[in-house]
Formats: sequence, structure tokens, C-alpha cells
Amino acid sequence: MLSLGYTQCHMVDPIKKILKGCLHNNKLDQYQLYARYSKRMFGICLRYATNHEEAQDILQEGFIRVFQKLPSYKGKGSFEGWIKKIFVHTAIEKYRERVYHLSVDEVINDYGVDAHQNHGPAMLHTRDILNFVQRLPIQYRLVFNLYALEGYNHKEIAEILDISESTSRSNLTRARMILKNKLDVELKAVVRAV
Repeated sequence: MLSLGYTQCHMVDPIKKILKGCLHNNKLDQYQLYARYSKRMFGICLRYATNHEEAQDILQEGFIRVFQKLPSYKGKGSFEGWIKKIFVHTAIEKYRERVYHLSVDEVINDYGVDAHQNHGPAMLHTRDILNFVQRLPIQYRLVFNLYALEGYNHKEIAEILDISESTSRSNLTRARMILKNKLDVELKAVVRAV
């Protein structure tokens, strides 16, 4: 009978096996990596995208970059943390491409609450809050996501987005103010519906 210690010592970490296969362009291992991380990474993509289709584009582009950059992964730290950074940077680059092609009026657009949303008698759902975040002007959404959800500080955000720290702080303040106002309006509508 094998002892537990012997079994644990000789077990192969499944992610290491998958990564090794991906490095050798094994399609099955690439699919397994995608299947293992796509849902979590799609959640990140949704936070940065303006809609579901854009999030899908970021997801696809993010995985392409993961496979391209995989040889540079040294195995230090968690693989999920490493892949998450790639997706955040992919989303930010998508933002930069968009801003380059949009006019100022298109970037700072109407971000009011959709009057056609279905309000149930219960509390707000996560998807409602995500919808509010997605409707923030893009520069506010990026700073909000990086600060509140990804844990970056204002100095790091300033470097990533090539803005000043004070701009990062003011964008976060404005994002929070817009979200608070939207939530207040939405909660009042829910209370009236009950």
C-alpha cells in the first residue's frame, strides 16, 4: 500500500502539465488552459468592456497574448496572477486603441440609467452593478477597475494609463460619484416597485 506522502510527492501538478503542452503547441492542452481560466478572465474583460461583444474580443485577444508570452512565464508566483495581469493590460490597450479613434464627445457620452431595465422587487443584482460600471465614461471605468477591483494604487495607475496621479484620484472620485448616483436612482426605483 502506498503512503500518502509518496503519492503526493509523485503527483504531477496538472497546470504544469498543461503549460508544458501549451509550450509545445498541443491543441488539447491549449483548450484545457482556456477551459480552466476563461470564465474568470471573462469576468475581468466584462469589467473593462462597454458591452458583451467587446469583452469577448478582449478575452480572445488576451488568450492569444497568453499563448505568445507563455515562454516568458518563469513559474514564480501564481499562474492565475500572471495571466490576470495579461488580461488587464490587454483591456487597457483596447481602451487606448478606442480612445485614439474616438472624438471627445464620443468618449464622454450619456451614461444615464437605461429606462428599459427590468427591475425586480428584490435587491440589485451583480449584473446591474456591472452594467453601471460598464456605462461609466471609459477613463473613469479604467481607473475604477484598476483601483477598486484590481488593487492598484494611484501611482501604478498613473504609470499604466500614462496620466498623472491627481488625474487618477479625480477620475476615481468622479466614478464613485456617478456610481453612487446611479445606485441611488436604481434603489429608489426598486423601493417604489415593491
